[in-house]
Amino acid sequence: MAEKQTHNIKTVLTFLVPSIIGLLLFMTPISYQDAITIPIAIVSKGLQNLLGDSIVAIVTAIVVLTAIATLISKLAKPAILKRYPFFGALLDVSPMWTLVRVLGAIFIVLTFTGTGPEAIHSGNTGALVLNDLLPVLFCVFIFAGMLLPLLLNFGLLELFGTLLTKVMRPVFNLPGRSAIDCMASWLGDGSVGILMTSKQYESRFYTQREAAVIGTTFSAVSITFSLVVISQVKLEHLFVPFYLTVCLAGVVAAIVVPKLPPLSWKKDHYIDETPRHPDDEVIPHGRGVFAWGLELALAKAAKADGVGHTVKDGLKNVIDMIFGVIPVVMAIGTVALMIAEYTPIFNYLGMPFIPLLELLQVPEAVEASKTIVVGFADMFIPSILASSIESDMTRFIIAAMSVTQLIYMSEVGALLIGSKIPVNIVELFVIFILRTLVTLPVIAGVAHLIF
Repeated sequence: MAEKQTHNIKTVLTFLVPSIIGLLLFMTPISYQDAITIPIAIVSKGLQNLLGDSIVAIVTAIVVLTAIATLISKLAKPAILKRYPFFGALLDVSPMWTLVRVLGAIFIVLTFTGTGPEAIHSGNTGALVLNDLLPVLFCVFIFAGMLLPLLLNFGLLELFGTLLTKVMRPVFNLPGRSAIDCMASWLGDGSVGILMTSKQYESRFYTQREAAVIGTTFSAVSITFSLVVISQVKLEHLFVPFYLTVCLAGVVAAIVVPKLPPLSWKKDHYIDETPRHPDDEVIPHGRGVFAWGLELALAKAAKADGVGHTVKDGLKNVIDMIFGVIPVVMAIGTVALMIAEYTPIFNYLGMPFIPLLELLQVPEAVEASKTIVVGFADMFIPSILASSIESDMTRFIIAAMSVTQLIYMSEVGALLIGSKIPVNIVELFVIFILRTLVTLPVIAGVAHLIF
């Protein structure tokens, strides 16, 4: 157990300097080009602008290289992978993941060259993922991956975790540190929250249940993207009530959905199957919450390795996310968008919602039902479909619901599946439907008050 007298000025600075830089980069909301965002998102955007059109070629090369390297590691099993376990784990994946990476490579080559079936490379399927989504993810992963150790390695989460346990544990049955994941998502980007959650799950800070709940519940949509959605349905003047509605519905879903299967069935065991230690969050008798949190933070900082180790950690994060996740997003995102664009499956899946929409007195219920399940493919599609609906109230409900559904396969869903967080695609679809059923009455209720 940490003792105060062991903490010299070097330890205090080791805690303070990286933690403050991390907070400034990941958590500080600033106004940039008429939108609220965080510095990490601004530098990511700067890199995207700097690389320009070449970024698409870079991402294409990465996805193809990953597929080739994965096939070589599966078929030839080169001895070099045994010497570098990190690369071994990255490339020697299961047959299913090998197939996903190969599929991602095929899709990205056809989309990049504009050859093959139009269903794969059209502007609403493969080209949407390749040109609009992957460049953003690539740049976010580079900066977020490199700089994430500032939040994770120097004691900041120990301090915040202790301070916020009194809120997060009774309300959501989660560790206090999970509030940081939520803040990073909310102010910046959902992919940053998932990256943080996955890394902490791998480091045995979250159990399987906690990681699954945080990844599917707290990887909230950024304020910036919410503004894009409400603009698409031409209701920008209602942004404040819209965002407050999204927050209210999101909190209700965060309380209710984790208490239902499949999330409630997840084990409270760490990644290595050892059970959770409730004692980890107990504050010793006679100690204040802040004092104990600070002591844990300084103990973590005292054990922190030097700059070289932090850079190495960051590089591993970047390689893991870029080579491990981007091919998955290309494959799964394109398939989901093809299903949404070229088949009536999502329309049929939306039909059971018509009676619920009519019960909630939502105008144009039949048209609205077509937008409900399609959000599983991509969060932006419901807003595009809703823009042709005449009722302001219905457009408001669809926009708010598409943001609170949270799990969409063109990004968040594919990121979750590509990460170590223990959820599969069937569970994600069930959670998506549960979130829809829980948030829809809340959103419709608020909409009736506004309109």
